Amino acid sequence: MNKTSPKIIALSGSSRVKSWNKKLVGIAADGARSAGAEVTNINLADFPMPLYNGDLEEKQGLPNAVQDLKSLMINCDGFLIASPEYNGGYSAVLKNAIDWISRPVAGEERLRAFAGKKAVIMSASPGALGGVRGLTQLRQILTNIQMIVLPDQASVPGAHNAFKDDGALSEESQHQRIFDLGVKLTLFVQKLD
Repeated sequence: MNKTSPKIIALSGSSRVKSWNKKLVGIAADGARSAGAEVTNINLADFPMPLYNGDLEEKQGLPNAVQDLKSLMINCDGFLIASPEYNGGYSAVLKNAIDWISRPVAGEERLRAFAGKKAVIMSASPGALGGVRGLTQLRQILTNIQMIVLPDQASVPGAHNAFKDDGALSEESQHQRIFDLGVKLTLFVQKLD
């Protein structure tokens, strides 16, 4: 791993084209790039995969989209993850991707795409809490798959009114806070790797 240029994946747990969480993670990705990271923005909609099913995995192995995404994740140093909150939890699209990618193939160490990787989480939601309940669950599952989740996180309430047309957050201090999450992740990865 290159200490001067960590490889970071930025992804949203939303598959909506105009997702607030895609905009949010884009701001953090800009922060990571400014700190010297090589950032790959991932759209989970570009990796269509069936709902995880052990019988399907046994019969057919990992779907091609899962293999492609898993390869990208194995080769990164850290993650910027933004997830919408649905009914108090993080998104099913994100959970399904995690479930598939966590499955080992023959000769592969357990949780290879996740174990020891560093992550920062965030959420944007139209609700008053900004998705913070979903982030609590997301932090728990990421810790369970042996990721190191930084204590810094962000939630943006009133997301339907929080963004400008260009994708920036209307409140400059809030925009800077999200940008800084990307910087912090990059510096953390550089320090530990």
